[in-house]
Amino acid sequence: MASILEEYENSLSRESFPSQSRGPGIPLSGYVNARLEKETPIFNKQRIDFTPPENINSLVVCSNQLCMSLGKETILRIDLVKADQPNQVELGRKDDFKVHKVFLDPTGSHLVIALNTSECLYLNRNAQKVRPLSRWKGHVIESIGWNRFQKNDTTTGPILVGTTQGQIFEAEISTAEGGLFGTTPDQYFRYLHTLEEETGPAPVCCLEINCGYENCYCVIATTRKRLFQFAAKITEGTEQQGFAPLFNQTMDDLPSIQEFPGNLGYSEIAFYTQKLRTYPMSFAWMMGNGVLYGNLDFTRPDSVLTDVQVWEYPSNVEKPISIVITQFHFLLLLPDRIKAICTLNGQVVFEDIFTEKFGPLKRMVKDPVIGQIWIHTERAVFRYHIEREPRDVWKMYMSMGKFDLAKEFCKDRPECMDMVLAKEAEHCFHLKKYKESAKCYALTQNYFEEIALKFIEAKQEEALMEFLLKKLTNLKPSEKIQVTLLTTWLTELYLNRLGVLESDSSKRNFYLKTREDFRTFLSSKINKECLSNNRASIYDLLASHGDTEHMVYFAVLMEDYERVVSHHCQNDDYDEALNVLSKHKDKNLFYKFSPVLMQHIPKKVVDAWVKMGKKLDPKNLIPALVNYNQSACTQINEAIRYMEFCVYELRETEQAIHNYLLSLYAQFLPDSLLVYLEKAGTNANRIYYDLKYALRLCAEHEHHRACVHVYKVMELYEEAVDLALKVDVDLAKSCADLPADDEELMKKLWLKIARHVVQEEKDVKKAMVCLSSCNLLKIEDILPFFPDFVTIDHFKEAICSSLQAYNQHIEELKQEMEDATLSAKRIREDMQEMRNKYGSVDPQDKCSGCDFPLLNRPFYLFLCNHMFHYDCLMQTVVPNLPQYKQLKLEDLQKKLVSAAQPSKSRSHAKEEDSLSLGKGQKSREQIKADIDDIVAAECPFCGELMIRSIDKPFIDPQRYKEEMLSWL
Repeated sequence: MASILEEYENSLSRESFPSQSRGPGIPLSGYVNARLEKETPIFNKQRIDFTPPENINSLVVCSNQLCMSLGKETILRIDLVKADQPNQVELGRKDDFKVHKVFLDPTGSHLVIALNTSECLYLNRNAQKVRPLSRWKGHVIESIGWNRFQKNDTTTGPILVGTTQGQIFEAEISTAEGGLFGTTPDQYFRYLHTLEEETGPAPVCCLEINCGYENCYCVIATTRKRLFQFAAKITEGTEQQGFAPLFNQTMDDLPSIQEFPGNLGYSEIAFYTQKLRTYPMSFAWMMGNGVLYGNLDFTRPDSVLTDVQVWEYPSNVEKPISIVITQFHFLLLLPDRIKAICTLNGQVVFEDIFTEKFGPLKRMVKDPVIGQIWIHTERAVFRYHIEREPRDVWKMYMSMGKFDLAKEFCKDRPECMDMVLAKEAEHCFHLKKYKESAKCYALTQNYFEEIALKFIEAKQEEALMEFLLKKLTNLKPSEKIQVTLLTTWLTELYLNRLGVLESDSSKRNFYLKTREDFRTFLSSKINKECLSNNRASIYDLLASHGDTEHMVYFAVLMEDYERVVSHHCQNDDYDEALNVLSKHKDKNLFYKFSPVLMQHIPKKVVDAWVKMGKKLDPKNLIPALVNYNQSACTQINEAIRYMEFCVYELRETEQAIHNYLLSLYAQFLPDSLLVYLEKAGTNANRIYYDLKYALRLCAEHEHHRACVHVYKVMELYEEAVDLALKVDVDLAKSCADLPADDEELMKKLWLKIARHVVQEEKDVKKAMVCLSSCNLLKIEDILPFFPDFVTIDHFKEAICSSLQAYNQHIEELKQEMEDATLSAKRIREDMQEMRNKYGSVDPQDKCSGCDFPLLNRPFYLFLCNHMFHYDCLMQTVVPNLPQYKQLKLEDLQKKLVSAAQPSKSRSHAKEEDSLSLGKGQKSREQIKADIDDIVAAECPFCGELMIRSIDKPFIDPQRYKEEMLSWL
């Protein structure tokens, strides 16, 4: 049996690595003929290298499990995955019997052996001994309908059994052990129904169980001439009833029956189930006069058979023995050959003749899981591999005009897809379905010029556009020249069509649709780059057709808003131009077009500026504001409104803005001029307009009060008073009080006012009021301004008040002198007291800085009783001294060190001391006193030093980590 294993493995290797040989010099790219390589046939026959010890009676294959009945009482089982380990089981019977049929379930686990003695045996894949099915005794089994929905290795689930007497039973086989003495494998065997023909009960040739949607079960059963369909819904919870509901139906729900003339004495039905599907898709029933084949639709209420066709047997051919069905073919087994018939067109596409040395063919079966086809004679076994069965299906569908199906079967074969599309395009063109034809042509590799001329000659401009659009969509971004040509051509075609339709009012709806299509074309993301790069050509095309509407639309798409706004302005559509500016908020376009728009819609323009806020630079808008007519009151008011918005809302500090607002106020709104100047304030550093320009402007338009204000801001008080006296004396008085820090100037300004009142207005009373308004003026200051004939009666009160003020001032000076004398006396007493003040230090007293005994080293004693060593005080005070004091202290310490060096002799030292004193150098005692003034001026704990150091940390940040680690 090793030879069958070797052959099986070799066949699998040939399947996995098909021949890839090619003819020499054949290119591998492009749409060359698809049949360049030598193709293997769809049905590839292989004889199994196996010589059975006895004649083969029956053969079944499921899920790579092959079972054969050899001779009289031998069952040979082969797991094709492990073909070198065959298993042979003897039936162990001595009576005169013969194997009638063998049945294997789809899992390959359950084998039923039907004998001609009306007995049945059962063999499980995991068992080595057959077991009788006692409940089945008395029936010759003709067919079994396996349950694919409730199966496993130990039980078959409910199944249907058909007999040669037309009876249908429900049964279940299980290998589960139970009970004291064990159980028989047949759990139950229940009668359900009898199939009859016109002559009475007929053998049940085939049984097939399928479960559709929502637990709707369907059983297909066949006799020699009839096909029965039993369908019913088995609800959840009623599974114990099994398949009884399908057969216990009322007269109104009788099963669907198809009957055909002719009788072979037997019939066979085959089903095709696609991978990953649970129910079959198609069937083929071998009957008396031919093969009935079609598709299955389990959702139909009346019959699940659809698209049914009949293939009749040729008259000169022997009748078939067996049938199997694949995805697109059904195969008939004849005594000396097999034939494959395509289910799409009913043509014989394959015929294989067997030699006589192997004997007549007995039976053909198909592994429903693996898909291989097996044929046996009494002495030989053959296997057919199905190689790429759908390879030529597209041709058949194409010839039948079913192009969608044809395309489904050549998705991964571009050369075939191209042929199908070309054929479909030609077919649609002949049927005058030009748009559909154009769509298909665009996907082919046919010559572009040929197809375009074809539509042009047929005067099918719409189809031509469809072709160009589809072709454009399929182009790669790198094919820039082709994209440019197609885009330009399509634009021209759209414009031509729009021009024709626009003049025909009866085609208004069609015009609107075409316009919408054109706009969609222009705005397409695919075409955007091309249109942007060739916008000049597109503008020329639009201009040549006079289509300003789409020129504007295209400019908006290209974000060429300058062209859009310019177009609206040229057509006096200023509102729309402003809408475009406001929508896209391009500040440069605002600067460019505002002068034109300001001439016609000033209020709306200023509103738009205000909405833009700080996005616009007001300085760049001044050219638009200055371009106005003197009589255009609206423009002037709007200019003032925008300038006020910039100044008061935007807080604009640009000098040009403030100067321009000043000029507008001075020329057209003088009442607001002084208000603006006063709001700007009097601090020259915080005023944004040009003071000299403002002064010149106000003087030019004779706005004196405004000029006075500007003089005040410029601190030209004399000029302000001189000009204010021409307007109002009170205004001059307010100016005279401004230089409060310069009494001399203030007195001078008041003298100007007094002189003006006396000499110009000749009003003595008002002059006296001026005298009382300024404390710096005395009666003697203004007397020279009065004429000689003025009597003293007018100045009596003023003179008396002046004399009284002098007396009061003299008394105040006397009191101040007395207070100063008393203070000097107290100071002398305090100094005398301080000279005699002392403090006592105990031996146990300690330094407030280092906490060591105080008397060990030189120390300082403060009035607050804090005591410090000299060096401790230096360490505490010096780091907190200002930089200049630290430098001074360092210098004094150096001088003190140099003064402490020993002299050569005492006389010589005395001479040096006298010389140094004569030269103005400080003595050692004086240096120490200076050091004490710096270091010991106050107690470091009680004085200002402690207050100034309150924000300093206790630990130096640079030594923080070191200090923290010392505590760990």
